[in-house]
Amino acid sequence: MKKKSVLINNKIKKFNKIVKIPGDKSCSIRALLLASQCIGESKIFNLLESADVMDCLKALKTLNVKIIKRKNHYSVFGNGLNSFKIKKKLTRLYIGNSLTTARLLSGLLSTIPAKFYIYGDASANRRDFLRVIEPLEKVGAHFYPRKKTLPLIIEGTSWPLAQTHKEKKGSSQVKGLILLSALSTPGTTIVEELKEKSSRTHTEIFLKKIGCDLKINKTKKTNNIQLKGQKNLFSFNYLVGNDPSSAAFLICLALLIPGSKLTLPGILCDEKRIGFIKILKKMNGRIKIKNLKKDSNSGELVGTIVAYGSKLKPVTVSENVAKFIDELPILFACTALQSGISKFYNCQELIHKETNRLLEMKKIFIQIGIKCKIEKNSTMIIYGKSNIITKNKSLVVNVPGDHRINLVAAIISLATGIKAKIKSFDATYTSFPGFVSIIKNLGGKIVIG
Repeated sequence: MKKKSVLINNKIKKFNKIVKIPGDKSCSIRALLLASQCIGESKIFNLLESADVMDCLKALKTLNVKIIKRKNHYSVFGNGLNSFKIKKKLTRLYIGNSLTTARLLSGLLSTIPAKFYIYGDASANRRDFLRVIEPLEKVGAHFYPRKKTLPLIIEGTSWPLAQTHKEKKGSSQVKGLILLSALSTPGTTIVEELKEKSSRTHTEIFLKKIGCDLKINKTKKTNNIQLKGQKNLFSFNYLVGNDPSSAAFLICLALLIPGSKLTLPGILCDEKRIGFIKILKKMNGRIKIKNLKKDSNSGELVGTIVAYGSKLKPVTVSENVAKFIDELPILFACTALQSGISKFYNCQELIHKETNRLLEMKKIFIQIGIKCKIEKNSTMIIYGKSNIITKNKSLVVNVPGDHRINLVAAIISLATGIKAKIKSFDATYTSFPGFVSIIKNLGGKIVIG
């Protein structure tokens, strides 16, 4: 299939709009996976219909989970823990670009005594999988060949062992896959998470919602998450909140366009998902969160985010960036368009994303005339300019498989008027399939080539 490009030739004018962001990708994938382990028909509303989520859905169908798209929701018919039906000696599971699916699904497969061949697209097959292998080997699963990346075979065990796992990476996916493995493991599994690297809590919130025997004990330095396995789980109704990571791009666009106002209702507002807002406020960004409440269907905190055109300033970020790792590239872009020096410390996790996002952002900055430096400890130093000369300047981005770099390039072009050609833009369909139509609704001119 031919890759799609987009062309942007004009700066967007100020706007005042209310926009509905699509459902959250992380919660959509978790909803599908957990529904497959419950008994009965679960109903998932506002499921994100992106490529990553659909690849998760297809993988579950390969495992003979019945999933039906209804008029306003998806029905998932689960048959309980370890209920995947395996017909072949080796089951092939394609996960596309979705490492979230590959990692979390591996947790479920680790306790099934069968072999599964997991593979993805070129981008997914380059990314780190040792963070999956190491904890699941402790449980009793085996991996062939034992290497850092997909594709590989996972062979689950019929005798999973409850363990104490120390989670030091600040990865919600690693924490999540351990807890999903623990669902079918006898005894109590413990995840010791360092508080200084605490990550998203969607898995824990979801597991509590569906009645898992889960407790969290907090010490001075750790969050100790305890899950007692082999408890039957039953079907649920779940409303997926709107994706704050997708919202971040539009929030930043609104801040960068003087006189603009953007209202985004129904956004997930857990503190570990909107850490980027704290940074933008530190940069003098005018952002308000209204109607904050806990959603009864999901247990998640949701609210309405309102962003106004602002005169931003440089920033130094030294706190735990794991809380807004996906939003770092767009934060880089915001600082690049302000006069002054900004510094972001300890960004090494960006190297292990769909691409090396530190290097890809540096390539973009070089093209638009912004100086930046990447130090050995993965500190990003950006020498921003508020008066970028746009005449005779253009931006060409060709990063197949990295949706966020493509979206950042689009926002930079719309905010500055620098002409941009972004190749393989269909990569954005993995997380934000409605981006182009939303930009057009805001008054931006963007052409699919």
